Amino acid sequence: MTLKAVIAFEDGSLFKGKAFGAKKTVVGEAVFNTSMTGYQEVLTDPSYFGQVVTMTAPQIGNYGISSEDQESQGPQINGFVVHELSPITSNWRSQQSLDSYLADYGIPAISGVDTRAIAKKLRTVGAMRCCLSTEGLSDEDALDQARSWPGLIGVDYVREVSCELPYRWEAGAKENVPFSVVGTELAQKFPNDKRYHIVAYDFGAKRNIFRKLSWHGFDVQVVPANTPASYVDEQNPDGIFLSNGPGDPGAVSYAHATVAKLMERYPVFGICLGHQMIAHALGASTFKLKFGHRGANHPVKNCETGRVSITSQNHGFATEQKDLENRGAIVTELNLNDGTVEGLRHRELPVFSVQYHPEASPGPHDSDELFEDFYNLVAQHSE
Repeated sequence: MTLKAVIAFEDGSLFKGKAFGAKKTVVGEAVFNTSMTGYQEVLTDPSYFGQVVTMTAPQIGNYGISSEDQESQGPQINGFVVHELSPITSNWRSQQSLDSYLADYGIPAISGVDTRAIAKKLRTVGAMRCCLSTEGLSDEDALDQARSWPGLIGVDYVREVSCELPYRWEAGAKENVPFSVVGTELAQKFPNDKRYHIVAYDFGAKRNIFRKLSWHGFDVQVVPANTPASYVDEQNPDGIFLSNGPGDPGAVSYAHATVAKLMERYPVFGICLGHQMIAHALGASTFKLKFGHRGANHPVKNCETGRVSITSQNHGFATEQKDLENRGAIVTELNLNDGTVEGLRHRELPVFSVQYHPEASPGPHDSDELFEDFYNLVAQHSE
């Protein structure tokens, strides 16, 4: 017997389909992702905490699940929405099906719905509150639960996904070396003679970020999001990295204060939420995007070089450009779809950041050189 599922949106819209994954009812922010591949990386990206993700690609699950491709300990999303769940798994690396994987982690999912209609709705109306149920919830109850969810503005989700204790990133551990680079020249591409010690703030980081930092010549010490600047000073690092993460950047005020102190003393590189932490530390503000940027095909133009890169993105907030320019920052990159800020550097301090995900998991590798830029910045500052 096929279980029925429903996803209800706060505007009264209902989509009904087939249930898979866990038997459960969840609420969250409805968003969509336009990536054609990489659904496992999407599922395990902590930046999706608190959200119900719709994939616009027509079929999901065809290559199964591999433990080597996880970006965290397990799925971070609240719920999953697909048009068609692949009936087979065709991949020699696959260890289990998407259905069983989500069931193991208690994540409900729905298939057989018009995902393009959902994406169009979210683009028109904006990201909405929703309820996804795979346990026979009535339409009325689903709508009530969707409308009663308080939302994520002003809520600190970073505390929910950050590591609890500091740790050293073990670059050589098996789970830290993805299959795509094993036995290839890529793993040896950056044999920097001099390695630098950096402290990486975990606001909800993906594993591939730490892999990339390690490949590019850094020994990475990961610390929780609420780590004070005094602890960082005791570690005597050569630089600071600020990771991606979920939710409202304005709600993480303790990080704003810490980053403001660290920028005065160390080279700093931030991505995604880390970029927004730098903006807030400078006194700039952020605002919620209508439906966010989520996918692996977002064009970004570098205002200084004229180069256009295709980038991987996952965020629902952006930074006010005028605020940055009035507080010592230069806007270096812009999103070509909507003109929002995608990068900055400080006029005087060794600080720069981007709004997107240069670690490209999943996504294009156009921005990989940013890790080299960070290495050169740290080296210059160290000298």
